[in-house]
Parts: sequence; structure tokens; C-alpha cells
Amino acid sequence: MMAPTPTLERLPTVIQAPMAGAQNHRLAAAVCEAGGLGSLPAAMLSLDELHQQLQALQQATQRPYNVNFFCHTPPTPNAPAQAAWQSTLAPYYQAMGVERASGGAARVPFSHAAADVLQAFRPAVVSFHFGLPAPDLLARVKGWGAWVLSSATTVAEALWLQAQGADVIIAQGLEAGGHRGMFLSEDLNTQMGTFALLPQIVQAVRLPVIAAGGIATPSAVVAAQALGAAAVQIGTAYLCSHEASTSALHRAALQSSAAQHTALTNLFTGRPARGIVNRVMRELGPMHPAAPAFPLATADMAPLRAAAEAQGSSDFTPLWAGQNAASCRSAAAADITRDFLQAWRVA
Repeated sequence: MMAPTPTLERLPTVIQAPMAGAQNHRLAAAVCEAGGLGSLPAAMLSLDELHQQLQALQQATQRPYNVNFFCHTPPTPNAPAQAAWQSTLAPYYQAMGVERASGGAARVPFSHAAADVLQAFRPAVVSFHFGLPAPDLLARVKGWGAWVLSSATTVAEALWLQAQGADVIIAQGLEAGGHRGMFLSEDLNTQMGTFALLPQIVQAVRLPVIAAGGIATPSAVVAAQALGAAAVQIGTAYLCSHEASTSALHRAALQSSAAQHTALTNLFTGRPARGIVNRVMRELGPMHPAAPAFPLATADMAPLRAAAEAQGSSDFTPLWAGQNAASCRSAAAADITRDFLQAWRVA
């Protein structure tokens, strides 16, 4: 059964950011039931898992929901680059007594096969990270009436998304946890904070703009609304919610003083992503020139992560979090959502 599609004027004003690896359908459904727009991250799901999660989500809520995909171009494996990365990590392998991995990429871009699964459910909203999919894929999504959202980290990206057919733009500020949505340039100097980026995109485009990045308090919701946001997208504030699948190690880091220090790093996947600084980020530097292209860096880090986590350590774990992680609290997702919705209504 198709989820009801909201009209543009009735876009939920609080959107739960899709957080691959830290949630499943339970969090998305809880946010939807509380009046927000829950999001299901699909970039790390197999086709069977995607079908199962969509089925469970649609059974848990009759409200509109969002399904999120990556749309990067898979890189061509580069043997010398991979060897250089493995050489960089070799001292850790030796010290921890683990062997190198031989696995492939853990994140896949949106495809016609994924669209086949998705079309049976026809979600009201489909969002993308790293640009937009190919025109024929985008046409399939828009063909069943779904709104298309995508992240922009610069004004140039926002204008590109508008020209290519996006319906709503997510202005992703530098404070945001997880992967930067940047796709027109790899230059981190182009990136700016949410409350500098948001009004510039609002002025430049004719589409609704969602504010994302560092929005973890009611006062930040009010500020985003004042700067022209049509809605806010919130991620880190949900990481310690009861319905999130965030690991115990990740939760502990979020609720410790370590959460005050986040940085952009390419060590875990090959693309800049914001997380809490841990041992490997301190010792190698958060941005390392030897890290192979996204998502090829992941496989070689995985054995180190598994070994450390088995010992109760997050030294090699990607602890994704935004710059306002201190506001992350253990609570029901519905309560968190209602607090933000209330802040929007009274602004």
C-alpha cells in the first residue's frame, strides 16, 4: 500500500536524518507517529534487507516516510592506492594480531534494482546524498509522485540540484554529523556552517530549503526558522533515543566529554564525515592522503574495528556525531520529536 504523499504546504517541519548503521525502521516509525518525517537509510542494506525494512516500516506507520540513498559513482579499484592504505594500517594489524580484510565496499549507490524494490512501496519522500541519481532513475522516483530531497553543502550544489529536478533542498552545514553531502567539489574549504549556508541557499533558489547541521536544541530550531528554513533535519539528537540502534560504545562516547571534540575524517570510508575524535583519528590525523576513494577505505579498517570493539574499545570505530552532540539525550524518539515540533510552532 502506498504511503500518503503530503502536499508541499504540509511538509513535516521536523525531519529525522537518515543514519546508516545507527537505526532501522523502528526509529523512523516512531518519528512519523509523533508527527515528524522519519527516514530509513538504505545505503548499507541489501535488496532483501531493504524490502524487509520497508515492509516493517509500512506496518508500523501509515504516515508519510522518507527513504534515503547514496548516489555516488563507485570507484575503480586502485591496487597501488589500496596497498599504500594497507601499509599505513599495517602497524595496527600487527599490534592487534589481526589479518587484513578481503571484503568489498559496504555502501552502494541507488540503482534500478533498488528502485524495483522501492516502487512496490512508493514512499512519499525519497532523499539522496552526494547529488542525484541518473536522470532515468530520478524519473522513476518522481513518476510515482514522490518528493525528491537532496543535500547541498554550497550554493552551487543547491542550484545544481534545483536545475536537475530536486523538489526540496537540504542545506547541510559543516556542523552536521556523518558524511558530507558534497559532490561538485572535494575542497573542504568550500564548506560553511549551517547558519551561514542556510540564508544564502534560501535566497538563491526557489525551492523549499531544509536546515541541517548542529540543530540539536529548540533554540536552534527557532534560529533556522528565522533564517528561512521550511523545516529542520535532525540527526545527532536521535542517536541516544530508545529506538535508535546506536551501539553501546557509540552511546557511551556521545554521553561523555569526548563528544565535545568532533572532526571531519576520511579514515573510515574515504569520504569526509564528522565524528567524535578517537585514537586512530588522533594518531593518523583525521584526513589522511592514503585513504582510498569512498567507500573502499572501509574494508581494511573493519578488522581493526571488530577486534577493538570485542575488547570494549572504540579506538577504530566511526563515532559519527555533529558538533552539538552535548545535547544528545536518552529519551523516546517521540518525546524528542515533539519537543522540536513545539519549538517550531511557537517560533
